[in-house]
Amino acid sequence: MRPFAERLATLTEARGRLCVGIDPHSATLAGWGLDDTVAGCERFARGLIEALGEQVAAFKPQAAFFEAHGSAGVALLGRVLADISAVGAVSILDVKRGDIGSTMQAYARAYLGDGELAADAVTLSPYLGFGALAPALELAAANGRGVFVLARTSNPEGGGLQQAITAAGVSVAQGIVVAANAANQTAGTPLAGLVIGATHADSGVDLAGFDGWVLAPGIGAQGGTITGLQASFGAVYRRVLPSVSREIAASGPEPTALRDRAAALTLTS
Repeated sequence: MRPFAERLATLTEARGRLCVGIDPHSATLAGWGLDDTVAGCERFARGLIEALGEQVAAFKPQAAFFEAHGSAGVALLGRVLADISAVGAVSILDVKRGDIGSTMQAYARAYLGDGELAADAVTLSPYLGFGALAPALELAAANGRGVFVLARTSNPEGGGLQQAITAAGVSVAQGIVVAANAANQTAGTPLAGLVIGATHADSGVDLAGFDGWVLAPGIGAQGGTITGLQASFGAVYRRVLPSVSREIAASGPEPTALRDRAAALTLTS
């Protein structure tokens, strides 16, 4: 399989840069006239993919909303991932996993291996130490998949930890940027991207030497804007993938309205 970063670059060249979040929480489902059940989640998630699957480059299912429905919800997540693959988009599974040793290896097998929950990329938390993510990075490299590592998240609570200065004299977030870049150099491909919220006018990190993709959540309901991305991300702007969930879902369930809203939020330059 071609490396994830190459596949994403090809798709965004053809379809523009937009990642549609699939977050079937109860308020969004109610807006579509659906109940917060497995059946409601399925109609919502697969309806989004059916409407937008040939238009957008990426989808980001939030695993928690599926896991909340137990084994039936996890089975549905597998079907959603298969749907994303079938329409030729990439899947970024939002699981924010991070652990050590054999547990991290098991997470890597689950989401970056060949099972029913395997995605093109996953989100990872590095706060047990970036080095603890090695099993996921290794399996991603072996299978042509990718990861997005939390660096400067969109939520205001994250700043107290992520902007703290380490013994090396840089912020925790900057240390993650440096570690991700080093992992990419070792792999010979930019398999490690970063999660940096679009809610920050200044991300507080230097991305000038970073060669991977940046997933930028927080557009819309959290206050981030598409028009603010270029000023916020500067040198890496053309490798920023804005992630939008509620802002698009609120236009549904009518497919044409979903497509129109997605088109308005898609970066093409």
